[in-house]
Amino acid sequence: MSGATLETTIDDKLVLKAFGALRRAMGDTTPVMRAIGVGLVEGTHQRFESATDPQGQPWAALNPDYAPTKRGPGILRESAMRGGLMGSITFRASPGSVEVGTNKIYAAVHQFGATIQPREASHLVFRLASGVVHARSVTIPARPFLGVSKADEQTIAETITDALDRRMAKP
Repeated sequence: MSGATLETTIDDKLVLKAFGALRRAMGDTTPVMRAIGVGLVEGTHQRFESATDPQGQPWAALNPDYAPTKRGPGILRESAMRGGLMGSITFRASPGSVEVGTNKIYAAVHQFGATIQPREASHLVFRLASGVVHARSVTIPARPFLGVSKADEQTIAETITDALDRRMAKP
């Protein structure tokens, strides 16, 4: 996932204790990590739909001169799901971790923000609603979509405890 990936750790002592118990009971926890990955991708998709970061803060609004020319149903969304940034969110699970991210090369610009400058010309040239624009640089605001929200933390905790409950119920 070369576009954008964030690493975070869970500090919740009860979740870590439950995961330790699950690891001892199961051995290979990859299936549980896959289930967590599915939940985290869904949480990320929900952030695209609500146009909010993992802490629930709204993303920066679109430039008013760009907004009328934008295709798609919302900020960072070209289509309802396929082909764009939202549709590229995926996960990779291993016995002890889940990595959520995207391979879209432009993802980091949107996650962290960036100032775009021309490489070989004096100006960037692009079209907005008001017409053709010649700019020395363009600043793209950060619109974080990757990360672990409170709802994601709840999903992780529930997935681990449900798996542990099922494992302990087996004879």
